[in-house]
Amino acid sequence: MYITLTILVLSAIFFMNGKIRSDVVALCALVLLLVFQILTPEEALSGFSNSIVIMMVGLFVVGGAIFQTGLAKMISAKILRMAGKSELKLFILVMLVTAAIGAFVSNTGTVALMLPIVVSLALSANMNASRLLMPLAFASSMGGMMTLIGTPPNLVIQNTLTENGYAPLSFFSFTPVGIICVLTGIIVLIPLSKIFLSKKGQNNNNKTNRNKSLNELVKEYQLADNLFRIKVNPKSPVIGKNVVELDIRKKYGLNVLEVRRISQSQSRFLKSVNQKLATDTTLQSEDVIYVMGDFDRIHQIAQELDLYIIDSHTTEESGKNKENSLDFYDIGIAEILLMPNSRLINQSVKDAGFRDKYNLNVLGIRRKKEYILHDIKDEKIHSGDVLLVQGTWNDIARLSEDQSEWVVLGQPLTEAAKVTLDYKAPVAAAIMVLMIAAMMFDFIPIAPVTAVMIAGLLMVLTGCFRNVETAYKTINWESIVLIAAMLPMSLALEKTGASKVISHSLVTGLGQYGPVILLAGVYFTTSLMTMFISNTATAVLLAPIAMQSAIGIGVSPYPFLFAVTVAASMCFASPFSTPPNALVMPAGQYTFMDYVKVGLPLQIIIGVIMIFTLPLIFPF
Repeated sequence: MYITLTILVLSAIFFMNGKIRSDVVALCALVLLLVFQILTPEEALSGFSNSIVIMMVGLFVVGGAIFQTGLAKMISAKILRMAGKSELKLFILVMLVTAAIGAFVSNTGTVALMLPIVVSLALSANMNASRLLMPLAFASSMGGMMTLIGTPPNLVIQNTLTENGYAPLSFFSFTPVGIICVLTGIIVLIPLSKIFLSKKGQNNNNKTNRNKSLNELVKEYQLADNLFRIKVNPKSPVIGKNVVELDIRKKYGLNVLEVRRISQSQSRFLKSVNQKLATDTTLQSEDVIYVMGDFDRIHQIAQELDLYIIDSHTTEESGKNKENSLDFYDIGIAEILLMPNSRLINQSVKDAGFRDKYNLNVLGIRRKKEYILHDIKDEKIHSGDVLLVQGTWNDIARLSEDQSEWVVLGQPLTEAAKVTLDYKAPVAAAIMVLMIAAMMFDFIPIAPVTAVMIAGLLMVLTGCFRNVETAYKTINWESIVLIAAMLPMSLALEKTGASKVISHSLVTGLGQYGPVILLAGVYFTTSLMTMFISNTATAVLLAPIAMQSAIGIGVSPYPFLFAVTVAASMCFASPFSTPPNALVMPAGQYTFMDYVKVGLPLQIIIGVIMIFTLPLIFPF
């Protein structure tokens, strides 16, 4: 028992210290339990096959697909537009929308999604963004209390209940608790954020972002003003030929950007958009060709080659036409800055060889404050020119290999990761709804872990990710290994009798004063520990202790386990207690004391309210 407690204490110290990664600490603790023969290899490795761990892997994939398809961003942007320019309305909507998304998606992912939206909304409303960012982080944690899958501690207490033979919790068992947390958070944070956070981040507006977004580049180079889409008619003579054979650039003076081919099954719901560079693509009927140039020449090529102009407008109208926007999926754009000693200086764009060597188009040149966008093939390249190039993201990234010639501004592969497959949003929405339905309704004979696994696979198979590797990258393996390695610790505590000793100490020390006082002891012990170690690790350690404490005084364990998950999730007094708190710290220019001033009162108030409301929702 003493060895187990020593390993537990050492783990907690290293968790708090933070110099060694939490998953490594958890694995070291697991190995020590094996070395001292406290657990058998089968018991030690049981965490890696636990349904909670498998479910978390699946939920990371599902959440990643929701972001990758732009579904979450679409929903958030539409709802947040309702706020207008009212500070109070904007504050409340940010809290509610974040909590709603956080109920189904990881709180870290929710904050990563909402952070840029909230900053832009604050700027448009002439409001200090720092007043919204800390409440944003807190709301994501509060939203996690709304559903079974909202936050890992919820799954931890579910696992503890079922292992001890108690009835499992339903998908929305957490909702009443979550609603109380969210409402309390809004009421408390409205005055606290105004008092302590309004003067933070005043210099945010002066910060400039080195990397321009794709939409900013499109606007800066006026690409949409001269961008047209023409469709290949079934009887067009271009079918079976490629753009090089047709010599469109030389004959018509047009710049062909790409060819898009929409492949779909019988249902439009499952359509896929295939982007192809025009140079080596054999044209087929119904292909859509993206071309840049003068509208008169577009009209000429359409007549001569039997093509249909999808965007029948003049260049003056193009900026207002949504259909004429340039979307990005597999093919993107980036700026490259030529070095003073580049061999391309004084060469024409045509002779520079971007198309032959890198399979890239040059769409425009920025020369000091001048933009050259027409007839650029014969334009000579000057020292200090910035070229706008277009091609596949991998081809653009290859340019970084030759740093002596140019510098790629921005990070192409990073930008590619930000591009959402928005035409797959309906698919992701349908899969998510079906997964939630399977977990909500008992008449559907599918276990929650099975529903999550099916949803994760469907997200990959239906193309909600670019490839399987992208899906794997959405999984936070540190969290997975941490939970899988720490779950056997509760088994070790129980096996050696340590759990019974700790719970007996709590029962004898506080149990004599009644279940409410014992509940308060469990809640604030968990709350204190979460300030120093991760909320998931805290829940794993204290859930079996809370269970034994409730059994020790002969009352229902449900309110005690809920006390553990709420206290573990509602930790706001430190920027390092949860990933969302740390995520907003640099953006809001917060100090450690800002979290103490705003987060600690909220943490204490929610704790006091929970101690009195949990027994009402889940009677002793």
